[in-house]
Amino acid sequence: MANHKSSIKRIRSNDAKRLRNKYFAKTTRNSIKELRMIKDKAEAGAKLPGVFSMLDKLAKRSIIHKNKASNLKSKLTKMINKM
Repeated sequence: MANHKSSIKRIRSNDAKRLRNKYFAKTTRNSIKELRMIKDKAEAGAKLPGVFSMLDKLAKRSIIHKNKASNLKSKLTKMINKM
């Protein structure tokens, strides 16, 4: 167990940040899954900018790596263009 007040506070704040990051990442993963399940090109194209925005926010906050965000965006774009 931590002995310093600052260490205890750091543990508390790290837990809060971890939960927040986990929530944002899981929400984005669910949105990506929903997008992949859509069979209609127009509907998928309408949902795509929202998913891109979520990925960019995760990358900006360093929840995921910027290259991972780029790879996901590229794959999703290719998938929708194939429809």
